[in-house]
Amino acid sequence: MNAQSRPIDISALAENLRGGDRAALARAITLVESVRPDHQVAARQLVQALLPHTGRAMRVGVTGVPGVGKSTTIDTLGHNLVQAGHKVAVLAVDPSSTRTGGSILGDKTRMAKLSPERNAFIRPSPSSGTLGGVAAKTRETMLLCEAAGFDVVIVETVGIGQSETTVADMTDFFLVLMLPGAGDELQGIKKGVLEIADMIAVNKSEGEGRNRAVAAAGEYRAALHIMQPASHNWSPPVVLISGLDNIGLNEMWGQVVEHRRRFEASGEFAQKRRAQQVKWMWTMLEDRIYGRLRRDPQVKARLPELERRVAEGALSPTLAVEDLAALLGI
Repeated sequence: MNAQSRPIDISALAENLRGGDRAALARAITLVESVRPDHQVAARQLVQALLPHTGRAMRVGVTGVPGVGKSTTIDTLGHNLVQAGHKVAVLAVDPSSTRTGGSILGDKTRMAKLSPERNAFIRPSPSSGTLGGVAAKTRETMLLCEAAGFDVVIVETVGIGQSETTVADMTDFFLVLMLPGAGDELQGIKKGVLEIADMIAVNKSEGEGRNRAVAAAGEYRAALHIMQPASHNWSPPVVLISGLDNIGLNEMWGQVVEHRRRFEASGEFAQKRRAQQVKWMWTMLEDRIYGRLRRDPQVKARLPELERRVAEGALSPTLAVEDLAALLGI
């Protein structure tokens, strides 16, 4: 029996991971990201075994348009948190190249302060074309990090597509980074992002950009004011920060902690976590069905003709879907 086919000792891997073995954590994450059927079975067993040791971390999603300074801000914030005694895991979801499937960004190289820290763990995960650019296994990876003792898990999104909504559905607090210059920026803000934001932080507010940042913050507050908050216990604040110069980050984190305190007191925190678990179940079911659809030999043989006829207008998409569904017996 070669090394590749040797059975994985789930109990030993789980024990080592819980003991803080970083190599074990890295192996576990590689396991949940694997597409091999035997690895997927093992990964499910591992996550189930570790489930009682998860759920206690602060889960924070961070998004923003490219160039807003997400990685710099997370790098500095994470370093502050480690210095304050936290263990910080950063799951940086890279966009994948549509041509090669490879990651484009490489976040570990862009977090110079946090990378060397013993109590920090950075894991770039290629999105590989999954919905919204979010890695399909980010939820499982988050649980593994929690089981390994990380009490803060930050999920950085690519800031494009539907990734923001997906990350908001797996985190406790959703932070949206914005740039100064609200007059132009406000027109490009997707309403959906504002609706799910728990806080807006105007980045790059240092030096000469301070006045523009103050003006931008006023515009964002006005935009939020006319929207109905998701909870009567929380009105999303707008703060000024500089990830580069470490300005306002401690105050920003204080808002995250206050949000957790209020939601735990009201019972909303536990309710939100339960709803996220159910949504996670449905997402995984949808992924499994979609995977079966893409792998089914009858579907693969029939698909090119159906796509051609739909593109030519000879067949309606509705009838094409009926045809494919019949092949799967659904």
